[in-house]
Amino acid sequence: MLRRLRRWLVGDRGFVVWLTGLPCSGKTTMANLLAGELRRRGRGVLVLDGDAVRGGLSSDLAFGDEDRAENLRRLREVARLAAPQGLVVVVAAITPYESERLKVRTMPGTLLAWCNAPVAVCERRDVKGMWARARKGEIEDFTGVDGPYDQPATFDVQLYTDSLTETAALRQLWTALRAKGWV
Repeated sequence: MLRRLRRWLVGDRGFVVWLTGLPCSGKTTMANLLAGELRRRGRGVLVLDGDAVRGGLSSDLAFGDEDRAENLRRLREVARLAAPQGLVVVVAAITPYESERLKVRTMPGTLLAWCNAPVAVCERRDVKGMWARARKGEIEDFTGVDGPYDQPATFDVQLYTDSLTETAALRQLWTALRAKGWV
């Protein structure tokens, strides 16, 4: 009852949860789990998955450094526009460079979560076969093979997605959001 009254009086504040990590580290899984929990609790959620965005909003971009930076700029801009409207924006994007993650961290109302899983685990999880194709040289600039991934120097929460259950990782993410007073 009090929660409904608060929402009626002041509305829901939007915020951004940005999930970074290697390909197949669990970013999309965590984004969908978090979105489901937030929706179950009555929040409006926009999930921006890097793969899905590459198929539409950023379909004109390749995977070189400049295009990667532009793709991330577009994701930040959509998040910057949607969060003040009361939406929780959950972004699942590799975000391989620390310089790009620093731009994310300067956005007001943003939590940066690192889905941390070793390369071997990510390769085992790869249902699309991208890691194997990259190892054969069929995909160039693949993050984790011949494309770099700077381990995050700063983040709000680190999710060891290789050892935590999905439920435990979601609980850890939820705890970080609660500590910020956002849920």
